[in-house]
Amino acid sequence: MATTATTTDVRRTGASVNALTTGRLPKGSPVAILLGSWVIMGVVFGLLNAAGVTDGFNWVGAIILGTVLYAVLVFVVAMQVEGIRRAKDRVVTTAVSAAFIIALVPLVSLLFTVVTSGANRFDVGFFSMSMRNVVGAGGGGLHAITGTLLITALAAVISVPIGLLTAIYLVEYGRGRLARAITFFVDVMTGIPSIVAGLFAYALFVIFFGPGVRMGAAGSVALAVLMIPVVVRSTEEMLKLVPNELREAAYALGVPKWLTIVKVVIPTSIAGITTGVMLAIARIIGETAPLLITAGFTASMNYNLFDGRMQSLPVFAYSSYVSQGTDAAAFIDRAWTSALTLILIVMALNLLARLIARIFAPKLGR
Repeated sequence: MATTATTTDVRRTGASVNALTTGRLPKGSPVAILLGSWVIMGVVFGLLNAAGVTDGFNWVGAIILGTVLYAVLVFVVAMQVEGIRRAKDRVVTTAVSAAFIIALVPLVSLLFTVVTSGANRFDVGFFSMSMRNVVGAGGGGLHAITGTLLITALAAVISVPIGLLTAIYLVEYGRGRLARAITFFVDVMTGIPSIVAGLFAYALFVIFFGPGVRMGAAGSVALAVLMIPVVVRSTEEMLKLVPNELREAAYALGVPKWLTIVKVVIPTSIAGITTGVMLAIARIIGETAPLLITAGFTASMNYNLFDGRMQSLPVFAYSSYVSQGTDAAAFIDRAWTSALTLILIVMALNLLARLIARIFAPKLGR
């Protein structure tokens, strides 16, 4: 009775309760333990550096070993205060957070390197000039940007209808050996090297245009070969997520199957399908090897996908880095700016995909 009365009085008065007496660590204690662990390992590495054992202060080692020390200390402290279950939970949370940060470090480093290196030529000249009659500094990548957009657009026009219809067949109609064979070959195509797709497209166009053919359309076919299995797989998974109840409701109203697919299934999954298409475009837009074989490279503008060589951003970055002229810094700057432009194009496509998905997603009522 006395304990109950005391608890009731504490709740009424709003008095604070010591977390250590309630079986919970104070709110800021994990952060304090982490900072203390880093300080301890920093002191240890500082002493090792002062003693001449290490060559310079190792910040990375201090942070990593400090994090390991934190996992040990937080487990011991939490086990004494909160029990073994919460102690294990804190250790697992530490491991998951550390893995996330480790996975994030290369991405942040990559973006930082591309942005800082590509900013040197990220100017109006790069987006308004080609490399025609330019042998040193100056010039730009307008011809490569134009070629990338045209080649990728044609590849999407080829691959999206094929991939979408294939996925609809596999989910809505496919049964038996034919469906299993299509699924098997789609899986095989997902893992083929990009150079194989380039050789296939080149061999196909050689049949019609003769040896040595180089054109943007051949590059689009090569990229479409790489894009189709990604579109099929992503669309297939999105169509499978549509509840069967929606299909059955349409059938109960006498709606034909093809109209159910067009009016119910596809609109319901359009957001996921659009995202999958954008991922497929992001998968192919940076390919270099197939375009080297099929589209080649040029320093001039070319708007015709079916006539002559066509430059692309990946090939432009590759050729600028490999074939450096007398002013090597100018070529390297153009290569980094090409990489930065590719990243910005992919980001723009993802934003566009989100906008399209929001516009065409089914509106759910209350």
